[in-house]
Amino acid sequence: MKKNLILAASIVMMSCAGNQDVKVPAIDRANFDETAAINQDFYQYANGGWMASHPMKPEYSRYGAFEMLGEQNEVRLNDIFSTLAEQQNEQGSVAQKIADLYKLGLDSARLNSEGAAPLMAGIGEIRQATDKKEISRLAGKMHGGMGSPFFSLYVDADLMNSTTNILYLNQGGLGIGDRDYYLDEENEAIRQAYMIYVEKVFRLAGFTEQQAQQAVKSVMGIENAIAKASRSNVALRDTRANYNMFTTKEVKERYKNIDWDAFAEGAGFALPAQINIGQPEVIEAVDALIAKSSMEQLKDYLTFNLIDNRTSYLSDDFYNAAFDFYSKALSGVQEQKPRWKRALAVTNGTLSEAVGEIYVEKYFPAENKEKMLELVSNLQKALGQHIDALEWMSDATKAKAREKLATFYVKIGYPDKWKDYSSLEIDPSLSYAENMERASSWRAAEQLAEIGKPVDREKWHMSPQTVNAYYNPTTNEICFPAAILQPPFFNPDADDAVNYGAIGVVIGHEMTHGFDDQGRNFDKDGNMTDWWTAEDAKAFNALAAILVDQFNQIDVMEGLKADGALTLGENIADQGGLRVAYTAMKNAQNGLEPEPIDGLTADQRFYLGYAAVWAQNIRPEEVARRTKMDVHSVGELRVNATLRNIDTFHKAFGITDGAMYLPEEERVIIW
Repeated sequence: MKKNLILAASIVMMSCAGNQDVKVPAIDRANFDETAAINQDFYQYANGGWMASHPMKPEYSRYGAFEMLGEQNEVRLNDIFSTLAEQQNEQGSVAQKIADLYKLGLDSARLNSEGAAPLMAGIGEIRQATDKKEISRLAGKMHGGMGSPFFSLYVDADLMNSTTNILYLNQGGLGIGDRDYYLDEENEAIRQAYMIYVEKVFRLAGFTEQQAQQAVKSVMGIENAIAKASRSNVALRDTRANYNMFTTKEVKERYKNIDWDAFAEGAGFALPAQINIGQPEVIEAVDALIAKSSMEQLKDYLTFNLIDNRTSYLSDDFYNAAFDFYSKALSGVQEQKPRWKRALAVTNGTLSEAVGEIYVEKYFPAENKEKMLELVSNLQKALGQHIDALEWMSDATKAKAREKLATFYVKIGYPDKWKDYSSLEIDPSLSYAENMERASSWRAAEQLAEIGKPVDREKWHMSPQTVNAYYNPTTNEICFPAAILQPPFFNPDADDAVNYGAIGVVIGHEMTHGFDDQGRNFDKDGNMTDWWTAEDAKAFNALAAILVDQFNQIDVMEGLKADGALTLGENIADQGGLRVAYTAMKNAQNGLEPEPIDGLTADQRFYLGYAAVWAQNIRPEEVARRTKMDVHSVGELRVNATLRNIDTFHKAFGITDGAMYLPEEERVIIW
């Protein structure tokens, strides 16, 4: 349920050489394509020069300013990790854990010499299973460590009682990740590539050709059945329909072929009195699969799940096989990232807050937090003005909306309380994969121990070094990690127009998520309650339907249209973020129009700054993948399709015709 905005930007690029930053103009005309007509393709006009001078790198499926900032972060983190790796670190210290895990990831000679050896104990345990109770226990063991067979499992706040954590069980268990890859005829090539991958990793793990081919049939048979029962990505956005609380007694009675006690034992937790099952029909399908599938089929499926979740921590043969499918076939990536980047990503993800504490001390000036708090306050005021001015919402609902806005919990930069990693052991005498299994089990145990406990509102769901932001409806919080609070998103030296067009829109976007088609279902306390009048809800849905239809009409590429229903929440937040940030900018100007800079008015710089956030080159395979699975529209649409609804954008550039022009009566305003 957590909302997040994955961003890319090129507003103010800064190169990092040690701690020395080199400033670049906030708006650089070299990034424009002035041969493009603003009224026909504003995205191309604002970003065409940038895209031409920043061709796609072979290791990426999408390369934009976001990836450029990510590369800067990689350099920074590599500097931290390399320094730690070269020094003597006390055993059990954070420095030791970071350094040793990083070195394990870099040691290609050791990884290649070990081959499939780190898999053997786990595979042996699966192959020795003699009954389906043991299948349930082994599935639970994977969920309590590294893997997620049959379905997904997690702990989070109860949507109806946001102060308490509960156990959620949702659809999952699909290696390709999305049901449409299994069901749609157009995805046959992807399925064929997947089957080649499954067979290859079985062969690498020591299975005979015949065994590997049989395993492919087992895996595809089980995953196809799960996919057929699974809900679409659009259906998964219906918050209320995906909240179904059952007593554990009811779960055991409904799904008798899963041994829930054995499952919980394997995962290492005690079954709670209640479990929320998001999609009961999917668990019913899994239950039927366990009943009718042979032991060999089930063991093949679990074995693949085990191997598949460890390929990043094994020899080059395993990594190459996974890369060929997940990166090359699915997203069109041509070249692997260098080993140091891969090792860095694993270490950063595993010890994220420990790394974050070091990162913040070195790269996040304390004054940035104060400036952000001021910006957030300005955006809250502007959103309140928009709520008050809505013609379609009644005063009663407006009052509730203002209450929710006033109680937003704001997190900026880094946590006040850092995660304790003292009980996680990283042992360099063990293999990379074994250490990652240990880390995964530690993380799962930490999460499962929260079942039934109060929600920790101080907990962060992103690390400080993450270039991202999110809104969480159950805590009614907006979070902006340190890494996004720097150029290009937030530049204390840039003019207000550019900052409001960049970080201002990010802030407004996350605030608007509290009132999008999902966030609006939660009250100021984070509980899923209906605080709208029936008339207001009807008016909101009518406006949202117009926005859905607008995006549904867009050809993303030949034979593929945008999915307005899937991306509705993010499209609402993009539009709301733009409108609210623009109002906040005008409030800051206090009626005084700034002088143009480089021939560009403040309004023009605001919208050019926003467009530059989405400058990117992207592979066709990645466009197709994201259109099917991602709740965010592709970058070009986040500019062109969204701006067509903004009155002040039309005025800023004098747009009265062309593809960017939308007649005023057809423009939709929600927030």
